[in-house]
Amino acid sequence: MTDTILVQDHGTWTEITLNRPDRLNSFNDEMHLALRAAIEAAREGGARAILLTGAGRGFCAGQDLGDRDPSKMDGPPDLSRALTEFYNPLVRLIRGLDFPVVCAVNGVAAGAGANVAFGSDIVLAAESAKFIQSFAKVGLGPDAGGSYHLTRLLGEARAKALALTAEPLPATTAAEWGLIWKALPDDALMDEARALTARLAEGPTLGLGRIKHLIHAAATNDLDTQLDEEARSQKICGESPDYAEGVSAFLNKRAPRFTGRKP
Repeated sequence: MTDTILVQDHGTWTEITLNRPDRLNSFNDEMHLALRAAIEAAREGGARAILLTGAGRGFCAGQDLGDRDPSKMDGPPDLSRALTEFYNPLVRLIRGLDFPVVCAVNGVAAGAGANVAFGSDIVLAAESAKFIQSFAKVGLGPDAGGSYHLTRLLGEARAKALALTAEPLPATTAAEWGLIWKALPDDALMDEARALTARLAEGPTLGLGRIKHLIHAAATNDLDTQLDEEARSQKICGESPDYAEGVSAFLNKRAPRFTGRKP
């Protein structure tokens, strides 16, 4: 049993906390495997939303470089292994979930830690938090989806500048630029993040999942393809119990009671 993550089951949603605070929650192989297992368990257990955050004063400092020290190896490390076995499956898992993932960035998010956060669906951050594309400091390019998400969220000019300079980006600026959803007072972050995740978990899960996947697809689809995808999604959602409940609640001027069940 690992203590590198903490898991709280709230019924309709799951809170997962990265728990290596003495290392600013930097990733090692054990934490990678535990995080992925916890997300998969939440999905299989019927969770309708996930909240991801970090313990202590940081969210995640990226890769634990103590495990990647070339001076302690017989030859140069194969860094692609960490990506193909750990980071890439994690990012694909988060992006592919059929329900929302909220990320509460409680402190510094550097390197792959920042990019895992950007792969989430809604990112909230403490006003004291900073995002750092630290790869250039150790002679690397971005990973964990950083080159993809930064470019699409910010455009080429800002993406290049952040990656090339490795300058810290304050959470308030990240929110102004549209890189994250909100920057909040530090003492309000977790209350708002939990309330948001709980609200999403009570929503029409099938429809929220289709919203997520449609917006992902829009980055590469042309208009005609996207229109066809929207029509397909409306057919799927229109056959769901939650659509019938949502319309009934609207017409009867009452709050809806969504179940998240598929047709």
